[in-house]
Amino acid sequence: MNRTLVATAVAAAGTLLALQTSVPAQASSSSSFTPTSNPVLFVHGYTGDGNNWNTMAGRFQNDGWPSSHLDQWTYDWHQSNATTAQQLSAEVDRLLSATGATKVDIVSHSMGGLSSRYFLKNLGGGDKVDAWVSLGGPNHGTDSANSCFDTSCTEMRIGSSFLASLNSGDETPGAPRYATWWSPCDTVINPDSSVALSGAANTKTACLSHTGLLSDATVYAQVRDMINS
Repeated sequence: MNRTLVATAVAAAGTLLALQTSVPAQASSSSSFTPTSNPVLFVHGYTGDGNNWNTMAGRFQNDGWPSSHLDQWTYDWHQSNATTAQQLSAEVDRLLSATGATKVDIVSHSMGGLSSRYFLKNLGGGDKVDAWVSLGGPNHGTDSANSCFDTSCTEMRIGSSFLASLNSGDETPGAPRYATWWSPCDTVINPDSSVALSGAANTKTACLSHTGLLSDATVYAQVRDMINS
C-alpha cells in the first residue's frame, strides 16, 4: 500500500513538474506581430502551390500573425506571368478587404517574383504593397528554363522579351521596399546573380537549395524582420 502511494506521488510530482516547466516557455514567447504589421501574401513558383509555404507561414503564425493575415495563394503556374499578375491584383484586393488593412507584404519564391513584380510595375500594385520579397527569384532569367516550354517558363529564359520589359528602367519602382535572398548553392537559378535587383536589399544566404530557401529558419527571421520594420 505504501509503495503504491509513493509511486502515485512520484508520478503526480512528475506531471506537476512538466506543467510547471511548460508554462514559462509559453509565457516567455513574444509576438512580433503589431498593429502596424501587414497581412502577408505568399506567391509560389513554377510547379508549386500554396502548400510550399506551410513551414514559413507556420513560423509567422507562431510569431503572432493571425491566420487571416497569412494568404498561401495558389495559381495556375502554366500561364503567362502577366496573367498571373492580373489574378494577383484581385487577390490583393480580396485580402485587403478581408483584413481591413491598407497594404500587404508580398513574399515570393522563384517564378512568383516575376508575376508579383509585374503587378507592382504595371498594375498599380505599388500603392497596395509595403514590402516585396524574392527568395531565389529568376529576376534576370535562368538557364534552367531552357528545358521547359510552358508560357510561364519561357518567360524565365535569359533574354526573354518578358524579362526585358520587366527589367527596363527602374527595377524597383514606386514606394514598396524591395529585398531579395539568393543562395550560392541554388542550382535552379543560374547564374546566381540573376536574383539581385538594383535598388533592393540583396542578401546572400548560407549554402541552401532552391527549395531550402522556403524552410530555412535564418532566412525566415530575416524576411520577418524586413517586412515588419
